[in-house]
Amino acid sequence: MFCVFLGIVNIRLKLGVIAWVAMCALASGCAVSRKSVVAPIASAPAMNATKTELINRYNQEASAVQTINATVRMSPTAGSALSGVIENYHQVNGYILAERPDSIRVIGQAPVIPKDIFDMASDGQVFHIFIPSKNEFIEGPADLHRAGKHPIENLRPQHLFDALIWPAIEADAAVLLEEADALPVHYYVLTVAANGSQGWELQRKVWFDRTNLQMARMQVYDPQGVIVSDVQMKDWQPADAINYPRHILIDRPVDDYRLDIAVTQLTVNQAVSADRFHLVQPAGTQLVRLGEDARP
Repeated sequence: MFCVFLGIVNIRLKLGVIAWVAMCALASGCAVSRKSVVAPIASAPAMNATKTELINRYNQEASAVQTINATVRMSPTAGSALSGVIENYHQVNGYILAERPDSIRVIGQAPVIPKDIFDMASDGQVFHIFIPSKNEFIEGPADLHRAGKHPIENLRPQHLFDALIWPAIEADAAVLLEEADALPVHYYVLTVAANGSQGWELQRKVWFDRTNLQMARMQVYDPQGVIVSDVQMKDWQPADAINYPRHILIDRPVDDYRLDIAVTQLTVNQAVSADRFHLVQPAGTQLVRLGEDARP
């Protein structure tokens, strides 16, 4: 009987030790190993291409577009809110005409009443902007960078041209190829540089979605290596005999504005008469000249 008693005591002591160890482990958080199951990110198979194939693909798409005639919806944002002449409109209906080498005309209208709120044009050398609400007709050099009171006033027609019609990659340009991932999408990136007055300068980066090898993004840099334009292209659809994006997002970090363009109707490579790019100052409007070379 005494031996049985000792056995019971021994068992109770062991159980007590086990319970004490378990309590300590739980208190320290190291007794339980919890595993959570995370669903893997779905990723489409990545297609392969060489640098030469991507350069040729880009140049083919760039050279295929000679003229653009588009009906669009434009959603501009500047700083933290809309400002300037379109401060009351979160979305602007409009029309864009563009033709190589550097002509463009952009008309913006109020979303409900078809009333022009701006009309702008550029021939690559000089831009003109007519703002009916202010009775102003503005002109200046096409490449003018001038910080306006409101960031949206930094918008220039040439900014849109550069985002809609792209230059070819020159044969003597230095081009590097790299892979980049922004899961679930895999990209190829062409980095293009040219030999300028101060040596080699970064010009642009062209991103290709490896799901379909379609151009997805273009970043443009100034000679100092500062990014001046970041354009994203989505929803490529057939337009006559070519493909063209129906959603274009223009981000101008230096100018502090973004412009989201949704293309609702598109015609490409049809002849456009030269007079449609010519914007004449309406009678009775105030002429405002901008830029160092502007004559009073």
